Parts: sequence; structure tokens; C-alpha cells
Amino acid sequence: MLKALANYAATPSNSRGRLYPEAPPDYRTEFQRDRDRIIHSAAFRRLVYKTQVFVNHEGDLYRTRLTHSLEVAQIARTITRAMGLNEDLVEAISLAHDLGHTPFGHAGQNALNECMRDFGGFEHNLQSLRVVDQLEDRYPEFPGLNLTFEAREGILKHCSLANARQLGELGQRFIKRHQPTLEAQIANIADQIAYNNHDIDDGLRSGLIKISDLTEMRFFSDELQITKQKYPKISERHQAKAVIRRMIGSLVTDLIETSVCHIQALEPDSIDMVRQCKSPLIGFSDTFLEAQKTLQLFLRENLYNHPKVRKMTDQAHEIVSTLFSTFLADYKRMPHEHAINASRAHQEIGLNGSARIVADYVAGMTDRFALQVHEGLKKQSKNQ
Repeated sequence: MLKALANYAATPSNSRGRLYPEAPPDYRTEFQRDRDRIIHSAAFRRLVYKTQVFVNHEGDLYRTRLTHSLEVAQIARTITRAMGLNEDLVEAISLAHDLGHTPFGHAGQNALNECMRDFGGFEHNLQSLRVVDQLEDRYPEFPGLNLTFEAREGILKHCSLANARQLGELGQRFIKRHQPTLEAQIANIADQIAYNNHDIDDGLRSGLIKISDLTEMRFFSDELQITKQKYPKISERHQAKAVIRRMIGSLVTDLIETSVCHIQALEPDSIDMVRQCKSPLIGFSDTFLEAQKTLQLFLRENLYNHPKVRKMTDQAHEIVSTLFSTFLADYKRMPHEHAINASRAHQEIGLNGSARIVADYVAGMTDRFALQVHEGLKKQSKNQ
């Protein structure tokens, strides 16, 4: 049985609404409507062919941005329900948080940011907001998906002050150093829990890291010892899976219990009181915060910087950079609609405008489509 929402939870009645007013839905809440629009968007479907760590064509069992987003939503909903907060909102935020990611994961993002350095830069959180506010084209009444303020607030986890100043009400919390809803805070940390632990799973599956490497971390080692005592005869592969499940469970439990203590100390009586806090209310205890940091450091040193992964990321960087420079030099090499938009933006705003349209096109590509287009450009160059 579901318990009543806390008085500081996000609800449709205390929502700040949509950019374009709409009649309320008949059989859904406003946040359910947000979730449904996200799931039916083209950007969400493309996540199935966008990289988490390993390039999409390297294997069917590695995580993609889509499977990652579903895992984030599952973790976030568990935490949210336990704390009496809004599951529909946290699910919408979780499913949308990576919509602006480029092909090839962080390598593609870094490459596109370098390409856009002179044209306003590229932030994947801001791009996710741009996707739901402008780039999705499904409704005749408005651009984008017209999500609620609360969903958009949660999607925009990070933002530079320069960009925040251009976002009106949505950017004010970055300027005033205020916080988003508790649901947004939960989605943010659920993202960290998911990618840390599931990247370990993918790293083990790939053979790039081994259980013996992981035992150097006390968090992993402690959970491994418990697992061995409970299941002394299982294989090493099953040991790893059991340990990862235990780590996720331990992190989620600590997050809930620590966050509840933070909330009880503040005694917020409204969502506005949550937003006015100078620091997040959702967080780990010092012990588990250190465990999370240790996991992140281990992955950076042993997986993300592994020679095989570095080779992939270097290739991805070259592909994204080439696509961007080629299309910016000749808009007509993009599909007609994008070429027209880039030309119009150039006339109205200048090179900054057309560069942004090119970045939108490249960022929206899946891994395999970017590889196909890049290969096509190489063949064209050889034939000229």
C-alpha cells in the first residue's frame, strides 16, 4: 500500500506548470504525462544505440544509455517511494536525464564541447533540456515536449552561470545556489549509483578489470567476504554479480537513512523550503560517500583510462570532430531540414547560430549512425 506523499514532495498541485499552458490530463498526473512524452520521444528511442562505456557494436550485453536510464529510474523510484516522495516525477527525470548525450559517451561530449568552444560550448545537461524544450517535434501546439517545470528542473542537473542567466526562472537556483526538488536530487544520485556499479559489471564482463583488482577497495572487499560466506560454492562470475547487487543495496539503504535524518533535522514544511536550502538534503553518510568516491576513482584509473577504452575514445573524438567541422563548412552535407535550419540560423544570428544547429545534429546521432556517416564522408573524399 502506498503511503501519502510528504508535505515537501513535488505534486501537480504545487507544480510551477508548463511553458505552454495545457488542460490537465484525464487519467494521469501531470508528471505521468511528462514520463509518457519522454518515453514516446525520438530522442529516448535513440538512447538504445548510444554508448554508456563501450561502443555500441562491441557487444549486445554491454549497457547503453537506454538501459542505464531504465536502471536509474528503478533505483530512483525505490528511494523515492521509501521517502514518501513523488515516484512519477523522479521516473520522468531519470528517463530524460541523458537525452542530450552525444554518441560515444563522454568522449563524444568532450569532442563536441571542444568544437563548440568558440560558439558557446556544449553541456550535455543543457542539451537534454534543449531536446525536451525545442528539438523534439511531435506536437502542433508547441515546440518540444512542454514538460513541467519540475521535470525540466531535474533534467538540468548542472549549468554554467553564463547559461543559467539566460534560462529565466529555471536558471535562478544556480545563481542563488538554491536546490531543486528532492525528487531531482534523488535522480541525480541514483544516476551515480547506477553508472558506478554497472560500469564495474561491464568492466568485468569485458575482461578489462578483474575481481582481484576490485578487492583493493574496502567497500567491494567487505561485500565480497559476506557473499563468499553466504554462497561458498558459487562461481566467480556469480560472486561478482552478487557483490554488485549488495553494493547497490547498501548504497541505497544508506542514502535513504542519511537523507531522512537530514530532512528531520530541517523539518521542511513545503517544497519551497527544500528549494531554499544552500546544500542538498539527499546524500550519503561520510562512510558511503567515501565508498562512492573510491569507486569513481577506481573506474577512472582502471576502466575509463584502460588502453582499449582509450583507443575507442580517441577514435570517437576524431569521428565527432570530423563530423562537426565537415558540416559546419558545408551545411548541405547534412539532411535537407538540418541544412535549411543551419543556413537560416546563420543569416539570423551568425556562425554561433549555425554551429549550434550542427551540434544539435551531431549530438542526436547514435553511435552506429555516426560511424556510418563518418565512413560515408571518407568514401566521398577518396572519390573526389
